[in-house]
Amino acid sequence: MTHRVGYAPGVYDLFHVGHLNILRHARSRCDYLVAGVVSDEMAERAKGRAPVVPLTERLEIVRSIRFVDAAFVETVPDKLETWHQVRFDVIFKGDDWRGTEKGDRLERDFATVGVEVVYFPYTVHTSSTLLRRALDGLVESA
Repeated sequence: MTHRVGYAPGVYDLFHVGHLNILRHARSRCDYLVAGVVSDEMAERAKGRAPVVPLTERLEIVRSIRFVDAAFVETVPDKLETWHQVRFDVIFKGDDWRGTEKGDRLERDFATVGVEVVYFPYTVHTSSTLLRRALDGLVESA
């Protein structure tokens, strides 16, 4: 019987139900789930701003989720380079990546090493971006 390792990367800032849903769905599609928690520096480079919650706290939150078997700090932008470190069989992403340039590149790169790319529905009504905007509004009005 094959032991299927899954990888679910994310910043996991301002942890919310969308994050939980991705981890829950990911765990149901593999035998062992590794959550890749993006470093503060990587998050700032990708999104143009630092996470609200520091890496050590985001890592502790994600490690504590029962669907997660291990958490890995992601420090390089190239997911294929991360694969060389973690060696997963399937990577999970939100479906906001499907059909995009970065999603297509992800699929091409992982096809070369036999890794399946699985997309899950993106939680549109709750996101870290919306939560951050709400927090920024509270700070501005204070």
